[in-house]
Amino acid sequence: MDNKKIIIIAIIILIIAAGIIFVMLTTVNYEKIEITPNGTTIDVPANQTKYKGEFESAKVWNWDNGILVTYNSNADDSLIKVSELGFNTLNELIKKGEKQDIDGFTGYVINAEELVNNPIFKAVKGDFNGKFYCLSLTNETTHDSIIICCNNKDIAVHMAKSVQYKNVYPNKTKLDNTISTVKNVTGDLQSKASDFVNNTNLSSIKSTVENKTGISLDDAKSIIEEYTGKLPI
Repeated sequence: MDNKKIIIIAIIILIIAAGIIFVMLTTVNYEKIEITPNGTTIDVPANQTKYKGEFESAKVWNWDNGILVTYNSNADDSLIKVSELGFNTLNELIKKGEKQDIDGFTGYVINAEELVNNPIFKAVKGDFNGKFYCLSLTNETTHDSIIICCNNKDIAVHMAKSVQYKNVYPNKTKLDNTISTVKNVTGDLQSKASDFVNNTNLSSIKSTVENKTGISLDDAKSIIEEYTGKLPI
């Protein structure tokens, strides 16, 4: 085999090796995490994604070039749902970006600089810059709300497609049940009180009292008013 053929073969091998290395470096591996205990799951970049904790019941994860924020309204039993307000604020901020159809999902493209002032992004303290592709997902059955923001559109789409919803909060929270019960009881009492006033013959009651006591209620009322002023009855 002459030197020319050896050089060509060597170049081909180098090109193949470079291609393999490029694919390995650019391929993203994923791992599945639970965003609700034993419930809804989502794929996130493996060995990169870090759980940053809960911020008033909103859960936050981030990796080098993205952030995941989740919130479940049925898991939040606080009277004033601070996280829901904060989550909605972030959602509205994202929607100020350029609206795009991103592989079948309604997405928004926004500069990272416009996101970093949001309290959730400030808490994460990531090095966010450039354009971010943001997808907002909601599921009324499981009560999950999810925001994915990433400067890699393919990662954002993969994560959105990977979500597997599972309802682990089939019933209302205790607080909702309590409020509902109080409302029902209050309404029932009010209804019964109204029925009593509307259906009771007050003249008949007055006559019965006067017959049993021998006292005229009108006369008694007049005497009392001489000392106390006019009574509101």
